[in-house]
Amino acid sequence: MRCSVSIFIAVAFLTLSSCAPNSPSTEAERARVADGARVELRDSKGKSVGVLTVAMYSGGGVQFTGHLIDLPPGPHGIHIHENGKCDPPEFESAGAHLNPSGKHHGGGPESPNNQSPNEQHEGDIGNLTVKVNGMADVAFIAKNVTLTAGPASLLKNGGTSLVLHADPDDMKTDPSGNSGARIACGVITR
Repeated sequence: MRCSVSIFIAVAFLTLSSCAPNSPSTEAERARVADGARVELRDSKGKSVGVLTVAMYSGGGVQFTGHLIDLPPGPHGIHIHENGKCDPPEFESAGAHLNPSGKHHGGGPESPNNQSPNEQHEGDIGNLTVKVNGMADVAFIAKNVTLTAGPASLLKNGGTSLVLHADPDDMKTDPSGNSGARIACGVITR
C-alpha cells in the first residue's frame, strides 16, 4: 500500500508540473524565455492587467507577446519609457519615451500618418487595440531596442518601463504622439 501511494504522488506531481500554466513546452521556447525578459502591466489602482514576454526578435529588435485584460476598448498608444519605475496613479515616474538617439516622435517609415518618416524614438511602438471585452492579444516588435548592453537596452542600469496610454498615438506629435494619460505601466525585468 505504501508503495502505491508514493507512485500516485509521483505521477500526480509529474502530471501537474507538465501542465503548469505558462511553462514553456519546447526546449527552444524554454531557451527564448531564459534569454528574455517580462513585464507585468498594472493599472492606476495597482491591479495587474497582464504579463508580457519580452524576447530578442530574429529580424532585429525585441518582441512583446502575451495577453492583457480589463482595459478600456479601442486603440491606445503604447511606448517604452526611459525609467524602470511605475508609481501610480499617473506613472509619471516612468519618465519620457526611451530616446537615447535624441530623435523626434514618430511611427517609423511604415507609418502612414508619420510626418517625419526618418525619425522615431527607440521607445515608439505605435498603437495597441483593445477589444470590446477589454482584452488585447499582444504581439508587436520594437525594432530599435535590445535586451543586450547598449544605450537602447531595455535592461539598462535604472531599467525601462512599458506604458499604455488612454488615447491612440497620432504617430507625429512630439514628444508623445498626443496619446493622453498613462493608464497602465510595467517595469521590464529579466
